[in-house]
Amino acid sequence: MLYSLHEFSYYSAAPYRLGAQLARSFWSSPFNPAAETAIGRTAYAAAEVFEGLTRRYGKPAWNLDVVTIDNLPVRTTQQTIWTSPWCRLIRFARDLGDLKRAGKPADGPAVLIVAPLSGHYATLLRGTVEGFLQDHDVYVTDWVNARQVPMLEGRFDFFDYIDHIREMLTAIGPRVHVVGVCQPGPPVLAACALMAEDKDPHRPLSMTYMGSPIDARLSPTVTNRLAEARPFAWFRSNMIHTVPLPYPGAGRRVYPGFVQLYSFMSMNEDRHRDAQHDYFQNLVAGDGDEVQKHEEFYDEYLSVLDLTEEFYLQTIDIVFQNHLLARNELEHRGRKVDLTKITDIGLMTVEGEKDDISGVGQTQAAHGLCPNVPEDRRTLYVHPEVGHYGVFNGRRFRDDIYPRVRDFIARNEAAGDVSRRAAA
Repeated sequence: MLYSLHEFSYYSAAPYRLGAQLARSFWSSPFNPAAETAIGRTAYAAAEVFEGLTRRYGKPAWNLDVVTIDNLPVRTTQQTIWTSPWCRLIRFARDLGDLKRAGKPADGPAVLIVAPLSGHYATLLRGTVEGFLQDHDVYVTDWVNARQVPMLEGRFDFFDYIDHIREMLTAIGPRVHVVGVCQPGPPVLAACALMAEDKDPHRPLSMTYMGSPIDARLSPTVTNRLAEARPFAWFRSNMIHTVPLPYPGAGRRVYPGFVQLYSFMSMNEDRHRDAQHDYFQNLVAGDGDEVQKHEEFYDEYLSVLDLTEEFYLQTIDIVFQNHLLARNELEHRGRKVDLTKITDIGLMTVEGEKDDISGVGQTQAAHGLCPNVPEDRRTLYVHPEVGHYGVFNGRRFRDDIYPRVRDFIARNEAAGDVSRRAAA
């Protein structure tokens, strides 16, 4: 019922939204002599803010057709390498001629960036992808909005997620490094453990976890406490809703993206209210730079996707309530996930000291859980000045964090080849 009410409110606001669009056009027209007056700018700003708050935000574009590498433009082409009803594996293929002009090798290490499936689209990692494109052959998991997947496609749960990671690593090839950003940490680590035990030739050479809840018991945040304070039945009763028509996934039970969005926004209500007030003031003042920054952030932040009921509830159960992976009790399709089997995959963890989603210690817990990773193939880094988002995006990621991850991958690129040839 909540999902239908949400859709009803959106369509009910359509006439007012259209009126705001017309007002915005009227008060910004160069033929309107009052457009540059205080009244005109205020009316334009009010219409712009209202339209932005009531419109629907679709999946953002990657906007990475050209990236800057060593101050030179390098073209990229998106290639779909592997697909399922739930995910597309995208490769950002860099133009070889442009790379040559930039003085970069054409065969940089292959990196699979596993984007979080936690309410936002993979494009939230645009800055992360752009950073890794400087030196790597980059692949990204582009998860599909569950409301777009017909019921005939069946379920998608936590264990299907693990299988997807294995299949995508296999599709890329035998020499690849995996980077899990936030939510993917536990299922990616589980996939790596299973591949290591099987001596799968496509197991990654290294794994990097950034702001991930590997062990959510450590330094619990507001999000962690909420997951533990409520009984499991509460999440099933209050967070799961049915996709209405006319979406292709009509009838599917999901954790709606808008519920996740409202939950996160309520945690920082004052900050978002102040941001809208500042946006209004900057529109009135004509401060284009600040307006653009605001719009770029909220165009991404307000774009959300739905998660399947089974994946969301299993994540609550496995990761945030029973901590099965951290307690060495996780089983995948009747098979125990044994993290001690990881012996020739490098391990790096990255945390932000001010992270209010995955507290300090939750990600680095992976080092204790993987005791057989050689010491010379480990890196543990905590950045003292960043929060959750800054771990994988922004200036400090570009200047401080990415170079450390790049160097870690380079070391494991060489060390991994040597160790596996020796083992063979």
